[in-house]
Amino acid sequence: MDTPVRDDNDLLKKIQWLMFFRVFFTVSLLGSTIFVHYRQQIISPNPSLDFLYGIIAVVFILSIGYAVILRYGIYLLRIAYLQIILDTVVVSLIIFATGCYSSIFPFLYILVIVYSSLLFFRKGSMFIAASSSIQYGLMVELEYYGILKPFFNVRSPLSDDLTQVTYKIVITMIACFAVAFLSSLLAEQARSSRKKLIDMEEHVRRVDRMAYMGEMAAGLAHEIRNPLASLTGSIQMLKEELQFHPGQEKLMRIVLREADRLSILLSDFLLFAKPPSGNVTEFLVEDVLAETLDLFEKDMRCCRRVSITTELIPGVRIAMDPTHFRQILWNLLLNAAEAIPDQGKIHIHTQNLQNGLVEIHITDSGHGISPEHLQLIFNPFFTTKASGTGLGLSIVHRLLEVYGGCLDVESQIGQGTVAILKLKNIKDKGRK
Repeated sequence: MDTPVRDDNDLLKKIQWLMFFRVFFTVSLLGSTIFVHYRQQIISPNPSLDFLYGIIAVVFILSIGYAVILRYGIYLLRIAYLQIILDTVVVSLIIFATGCYSSIFPFLYILVIVYSSLLFFRKGSMFIAASSSIQYGLMVELEYYGILKPFFNVRSPLSDDLTQVTYKIVITMIACFAVAFLSSLLAEQARSSRKKLIDMEEHVRRVDRMAYMGEMAAGLAHEIRNPLASLTGSIQMLKEELQFHPGQEKLMRIVLREADRLSILLSDFLLFAKPPSGNVTEFLVEDVLAETLDLFEKDMRCCRRVSITTELIPGVRIAMDPTHFRQILWNLLLNAAEAIPDQGKIHIHTQNLQNGLVEIHITDSGHGISPEHLQLIFNPFFTTKASGTGLGLSIVHRLLEVYGGCLDVESQIGQGTVAILKLKNIKDKGRK
């Protein structure tokens, strides 16, 4: 059985709705059944009705027990499995009480399978379908051989041959598994669509936030750059024209060094605030990537410490400024290398998407990013490193926006990080 990753609050709400639906449907269905057979109960006692009353009582007692357990909010997935497995048992008891082979209620298994697919998806719904099929087949077989005798029996399987009985069992089993497959397929598609929608909403919020910060930052950076250039020029002139003792000379060098560092920071800040459009040209991803990797492997932060492997689709073309693409790759490769404490690996692979996009995955074997930090990595000046400005991913994100691309990051502590670039695939677009 699978244990899909889900939000506990979402699972809790689904279990609560399941409990409400179970009580409402059971009371409505069995209540109508008892009403239909009420006259028969008056004319001649029917033990099946007493059995149905017992089932209603059991459902209510179980629902109260589930509600008490859910208040603690623990073991939600196990509780959900327990509820649905017991639901299949309750359905089997209803079928037994209403004639087993001649009962009209085997379709209740279908309902249980459908809502199990909403909670457990493919493997879980298949397990429930198998459990339902086994219970139904076993009951009918035991009735056929006279071992099990239902209370209410309109048509006994003894009146049919074994082939007809087997046929009905097989048809019911096929229906259970077919519904499990189709409903779980729809549930998984709905989950995937919901995840994409959430990612898209997060991307839009991120873009809006960066656009607002960029407008404010651009004006501020320009206002700082001009007086900073004047200060740097004045200090250089004083250094050349005046004589200082060694201590003052050292202080002057510190001032110039820090001024240069501020100038570089302002350049990065302006690149984040207002990315230049650049010279857009079409090029092969594999060519520019190979050139960038050739330089990066010689960098001291990577050389002899990190091994880089690639798995690229040949012939993929994109349209953007090659310099910007190299800068994007360099920042992501640098982040990946710095996330690896000692020896490690970086793997790069590409894959085409159906919507005319190409994905470039850069996967490292580093220590990973915690969930709380993962929500902040695109914020300007956010960094967990001892050195660095925290503008690297912000700049990458802003540059990609210029060309209609985007960047996603997936990470788990101790399992590394995956940076996913999405760009327009010119080759695929041309084929269409």
